[in-house]
Amino acid sequence: MDFTVDYDVAVVGGGIAGAAAALQAARSGKKTVLIEKTVLLGGLATSGLVYIYLPLCDGCGHQVTCGISEELLRNSLSYGPGEIPPNWRHEKNAPERRRLMCRFSPASFMLSLEELLLGENVDIWYDTLVCGVELSGRRVSALIVENESGRGRIAVKSAVDASGTAVVFRRAGIPCLSADNYLTMWAIQYQADAAGGDFGDRITLSAVTTSSLDQETHLTASPELLERMYGKHSEAEYHDLITYRGMTGKSVSRFVRESHRIFLELCKTKYEQGKYGRKELYPLKLPLMPQFRKIYCVEGEYVLQSGENAKYFEDSVGLLADWRKAGPEYVWEVPFRTLYPKEKIGGVIAAGRCTAAQGDAWEITRVIPSAAMTGQVAGLAASMAVDAGKEVWELDVHQVQDRLRELGFPIHRRDAGI
Repeated sequence: MDFTVDYDVAVVGGGIAGAAAALQAARSGKKTVLIEKTVLLGGLATSGLVYIYLPLCDGCGHQVTCGISEELLRNSLSYGPGEIPPNWRHEKNAPERRRLMCRFSPASFMLSLEELLLGENVDIWYDTLVCGVELSGRRVSALIVENESGRGRIAVKSAVDASGTAVVFRRAGIPCLSADNYLTMWAIQYQADAAGGDFGDRITLSAVTTSSLDQETHLTASPELLERMYGKHSEAEYHDLITYRGMTGKSVSRFVRESHRIFLELCKTKYEQGKYGRKELYPLKLPLMPQFRKIYCVEGEYVLQSGENAKYFEDSVGLLADWRKAGPEYVWEVPFRTLYPKEKIGGVIAAGRCTAAQGDAWEITRVIPSAAMTGQVAGLAASMAVDAGKEVWELDVHQVQDRLRELGFPIHRRDAGI
């Protein structure tokens, strides 16, 4: 090893979940490092250009997700455009844009998020890749990382896997769950006749997905686009062409190449139609990371499943609204058991997309509000485990819940007035 350092809490992944976890760990008095493989914070929300901070309320006036989730929502607007709907508390069955949410400038959020973390003395390691895990007995004791200083060892008392790919869990040999991904491309573009977009006139978001966000087996890209890209096929054959099962180095590269092709083919089509030239329509910003929605999550002590919205969990640590549907019946409780592995290997806890969920439940836990909420819980639990000299599953969950209530969390649906 070229270097060795020690931290109380190491957070892997500088997305929204990792940022929330690092903030909470630092505020809990822990020497905290945030490890990010790119040179920007925010993950899919910023580098991935998924710049929609989805609702923290149920669309009927009940705020269900609080704490750092709300803090980051407001922080995202510090240096850029975007508004929180002023009357969200008085809505009934409101659509997404009239709920407690906002759209933000990705670059602005990157900068304000970094400012916030540095203000809490979080040590941010950019351009650093976690490439291995060291185990002492049955617990994670160190992360092996690589950057321009070489390969080094970060000794930790507790780690938070907020990588979005469950890299710590997988490198430690802890079983993980996966799901299919579908070809998607979100980019920021210039369009000469566009008016009134989220960034002002002529700057718009171009979003193309080959499956719908709420029904992932349904093709939504135009048949003309798919035929242009892949030739003439049946819908079933198209579905296989745009489906990515599991994740390898090769499949990530193919996903990125094909997402770029989508944008180019759409531009070429419009150029050929004569409506736009290269000065009237062109890309301004491409995503800096693959826009996978679900990659790997830990196989938790409990795995949240489809249809468990409105279900009571004794060990709930927070609430999440369904961003697709308004109404109190679509508010989920998140069990603490989804954050730690069923296979009892200690020293690591999940946050964000690494939280144990499958099916429709993963649609709820993969987005920004969940990332921030579970990140804060993970940062708190990791800190409490360090203080107590215990593994996270050995903590008294009622003490965890009490600490979260002190931080402004509604724990059960009834706490939010539902």
